Amino acid sequence: MNGYERLMGMMKGEAVDHVPLMPITMMFAGDLAGIPYGQYAADHRKLVEAQLKTAEQFEFDYVSCISDPAREAADCGARVQFYDNQPPAIDETRALLADKKVLAGLKAPDPLGGGRMHDRVQAAALFRQRVGGQLLIEGWIEGPCAEAADLRGINSLMVDFFDDPAFVRDLFEFVVEMELAFAKAQIEAGVDILGMGDAAASLVGPQIYREFVLPYERRMIDGIHDMGGRVRLHICGNTSKSLKEIGSLKADLVDLDFMVSVAAAREAMGPDQVLTGNIDPVTVVRNGTPEGVTAGVAQCHQDAGRNYVVAAGCEIPRDTRHENVAALTQYAKSHTP
Repeated sequence: MNGYERLMGMMKGEAVDHVPLMPITMMFAGDLAGIPYGQYAADHRKLVEAQLKTAEQFEFDYVSCISDPAREAADCGARVQFYDNQPPAIDETRALLADKKVLAGLKAPDPLGGGRMHDRVQAAALFRQRVGGQLLIEGWIEGPCAEAADLRGINSLMVDFFDDPAFVRDLFEFVVEMELAFAKAQIEAGVDILGMGDAAASLVGPQIYREFVLPYERRMIDGIHDMGGRVRLHICGNTSKSLKEIGSLKADLVDLDFMVSVAAAREAMGPDQVLTGNIDPVTVVRNGTPEGVTAGVAQCHQDAGRNYVVAAGCEIPRDTRHENVAALTQYAKSHTP
């Protein structure tokens, strides 16, 4: 089986030859290819080159268009700081929606309009040309809470949940419309699955998550499924108190960060949910040994059971030793589900 067949088979509940492998790499991939990260994030051709090199060297089953969470916000007009060899960063001290009234006149950007969103769509198309049907191609969008935080500022958004819930819902409506259009453009360009990053959702309590975030995540996931796409839900942070609700979203893959119990996630989400993760990317993957990585992923696999994909809890850090990443590959290739 090739990587595309292996991951698609896992998501369809079919038999696969060994456990699939899809760790998130961004800065690690850029460094491996000798590409400064500013170029990786700005030029889809550089990103594709680095991802393909990484996938080939470590025998990953997929490639990804992910680079940073500032693409949509930048195209909306948010202030973004760019660096030579670091990820772009949104300037939250001058958030685009610092004045809430700006939302009423904000228009969703065209994902094919020549901006940073368009560059990601171009990455998807180039991946399709180079490895379509061989490796799973992952696009990326921001989830409702994460993108709202990018546009409004994380601290202001957290206050808004209590002080102005109507504004939060209006903002989430804007985000859903924008992100579904972005997802559609990436699917049409060639992605097989959309990563949906909603890191800010881990910062709210379970009640706010259920009331505000969950319904909009559901609309986004259902919308992508209606387009014929698949979804990898990635929420950085501790989501332990919302595992049952996350499982109800029926994402094709659910990433678990390292502070979440894989066993608890399996119990909450049931046997059919495909789980991904969740070795500590710093303590175990970056700072540890190949033996420690192997032991960590073996425990995750044991706790998750059959429907499991090998990955770390989040991005592989850029200065991780290659033998530690290779240990992930060796485990995946030598174990069946």
